[in-house]
Amino acid sequence: MTTTPSDAPSQMPGQTPSHAPGHAPGQTPSHAPGHAPSQTPSQTPGHAPGQTPTRSPRQAAAGAPPSTAPGRTPGPAPGVQLVSDLVTRIPEFREVYERHVLHQGDVLPHVFFWDVVQNTVRSFLGDAPDAADWRRTLAFLEEQSCRGVIGIDEVIVTSFLGDLPSPQEPGHAIVHQLGPVMAAKFVRIRPLG
Repeated sequence: MTTTPSDAPSQMPGQTPSHAPGHAPGQTPSHAPGHAPSQTPSQTPGHAPGQTPTRSPRQAAAGAPPSTAPGRTPGPAPGVQLVSDLVTRIPEFREVYERHVLHQGDVLPHVFFWDVVQNTVRSFLGDAPDAADWRRTLAFLEEQSCRGVIGIDEVIVTSFLGDLPSPQEPGHAIVHQLGPVMAAKFVRIRPLG
């Protein structure tokens, strides 16, 4: 059956078919139930209409909470800060860092730490004379592990300790060189080595 204009329900001037029952003509239900008409669901209580909490894609990926203080510039996520501190403390990682940012478009700590593991193990094996000395890298990571910062621990445990060579792989003996804090974490995540 085809609908002709005479079959369509009559509309009041200014009223659109997208309005919901109980709304004034011309008003569309762009707001969620329980929100004032000028407040959209994307707003957070305590923020003015049109103002939403802000966080960068990097912070969102790292799970950092949005900044809620007006005019406050949020600091980097702990994992991103860890990468920055590592490159500052051990400049031999600078080239790896720059290549990482070029390819990834941003700092992705877990991805970056794959290269840290590879370089550290090659240094331990003596296969890369230009790599950062593995002792300095382990000392830095032990120091960071002692801080007890969740975002830093997640990167070190998951993407450094978790990626160290298995017992049958070359370089596995590096696990016996870990400091006490990292060694305890390593045993928890990899009890068989």
